Amino acid sequence: MTVVTRFAPSPTGFLHVGGARTALYSWLYAKSQGGKFVLRIEDTDIERSTQAAIDAILEGMQWLGLDWDDGPYYQTQRFDRYKALIQQLIDEGKAYKCFMSSQELDDIREQQKGRGEKPRYPGTWRERTDHPLDQPFVVRFKNPQEGSVVVKDHIRGEIQIANSELDDVIILRSDGAPTYNFCVVVDDWDMGITHVVRGEDHINNTPRQLNILAALGAPVPEYAHVSMILGDDGKKLSKRHGAVSVMQFRDDGYLPQALLNYLVRLGWSHGDQEIFSVDEMIELFSLNAIGQSASAFNTDKLIWLNQHYIKELPVAEVLPHAKWHFDQQGIDLGNGPALEEVIAIQADRVKTLKELAETSRYFYQEFDDFDAKAAKKHLRPVAREALEAVKVSLMALDNWNTESIHNAIDQTAENLDVGMGKVGMPLRVAATGAGNSPALDMTLNLLKPEQIAHRIDKALKYIANREKI
Repeated sequence: MTVVTRFAPSPTGFLHVGGARTALYSWLYAKSQGGKFVLRIEDTDIERSTQAAIDAILEGMQWLGLDWDDGPYYQTQRFDRYKALIQQLIDEGKAYKCFMSSQELDDIREQQKGRGEKPRYPGTWRERTDHPLDQPFVVRFKNPQEGSVVVKDHIRGEIQIANSELDDVIILRSDGAPTYNFCVVVDDWDMGITHVVRGEDHINNTPRQLNILAALGAPVPEYAHVSMILGDDGKKLSKRHGAVSVMQFRDDGYLPQALLNYLVRLGWSHGDQEIFSVDEMIELFSLNAIGQSASAFNTDKLIWLNQHYIKELPVAEVLPHAKWHFDQQGIDLGNGPALEEVIAIQADRVKTLKELAETSRYFYQEFDDFDAKAAKKHLRPVAREALEAVKVSLMALDNWNTESIHNAIDQTAENLDVGMGKVGMPLRVAATGAGNSPALDMTLNLLKPEQIAHRIDKALKYIANREKI
């Protein structure tokens, strides 16, 4: 048997964290078994489904690298297939037309609640044949009334639900649109889905879907219902916890590799291992190793992983994601060193790619002002002599490289009989505009000598103005 899994989001919003983890688990299981991964857009909710949401889902999947083997399929393009099977069920006596109005059903449910009963459709039209003409109707599935449904779940074990607990679910609305529970069943059958990985909020749908599968004579896939993700405060993850959209994590400067590594550990584990490459995830992943408990989202842990990947990934893998942030911040990379070189010296200093771009701007653009705190501390009159001397030493270099720059700074400090900091810190603020940067010799090596001369002159002017006050 070839394993076939699917991710089937509804395009009513962005790709959120919970959906991305479900997609990842489904994708990993297919890859680990040498199977296929199907992407299906469940857009039967026509009023709420939007093209913008579809685009956001596809963009999120592509950014994460969760490539699909088949699809994307769209349920709205398969209505003829659903309606043909619904008619087949009607003809076979496994479904029926129901002419009860919404108001009638609401009244019945209120009465049931008043009697302390579970509100449900009472089966009024289940056996009736006195169908009125020209009146709206829905089609309901004739759910078995005896026995029980057994769901064998990879995560939760065996779940048994009595058929008497299930009412006759609507499979075709009065406007002629088939419903979620029916479309899902048909799609999983037609697409050969062998394993359904989805959120625990679908557990209540599964028994109904199993009964519809049985009525159609379709094979039953295996199921794995994943627990929800909670925020740091133990409540359901939402916008108040920060980024919940996958693309918001991109915008905030996270690498997809870091987010994937973080998401896979929100419910799944392999011993005490924390760092997983995608290849390792595929090799080690198992549905049976997913835990039942809800997982709490921990932003600090994600930041730690992101720092790890910025430092440890080959620069070539970080490069396209970093470039996106420089472009977003309007930084023209044609006016400075190769971005690979900047990443190499900044990687162990930043938490996000957004921060990388923000703190690397001086490599590509002139800055208008020095950081106030750094300038107040280091661009004082006492620093003038050191700046003038180190400028002379640097401009006299025949070879502009890390070693010669380091020696020039070191020699200046020795000539002035001061510590390296007395030369290095004023020079750092002058060259970068701030008090923090990578090693000064490596930083200056990525700048041009004329840039350094101009910026030292600017710092000397700042000091002169300061003396006048």
